[in-house]
Amino acid sequence: MSYETMVKVKFPKKKRIALVAHDSRKKDMVDWATYNKELLTTRELFATGTTGTILERELGLKIHKFKSGPLGGDQQIGARIAEHEIDIVIFLWDPLQSHPHEPDIYALQRIATVYNVVLACDRSTADFVISSPLMDETYEKLVLNYEKERISQIDRLLS
Repeated sequence: MSYETMVKVKFPKKKRIALVAHDSRKKDMVDWATYNKELLTTRELFATGTTGTILERELGLKIHKFKSGPLGGDQQIGARIAEHEIDIVIFLWDPLQSHPHEPDIYALQRIATVYNVVLACDRSTADFVISSPLMDETYEKLVLNYEKERISQIDRLLS
């Protein structure tokens, strides 16, 4: 992978945050969001259906809701990441419990990594992310252009 296949993508000043929590972590998400409510109100928020509904009811936050995770919500968030429309994912997942939609969970984590999106999977990381001075600044990230890299690899193989 070379620098020539990297593209620069700007995070806007008003960060777009996706909130996802497994059933066993939903109370944790409510507690975390309550603690950080003031900071969250200044961001554009997205969530999977059940998590978003709970956060709206409990905290009165304005949230763009997708389908529930097992019904495609994780994939909808992943699609927004691929279009550079989500900057940060707070995904409180339960690593000790089996989930029927595990392929979707891993796909969401993979796509967040592919597009160099901030991904916090526990409360302490989420606290560090939300309190970062970069939350109120534009930020330019580098993202590997996998299509261009793939073509470069083909060219190297053929030469």
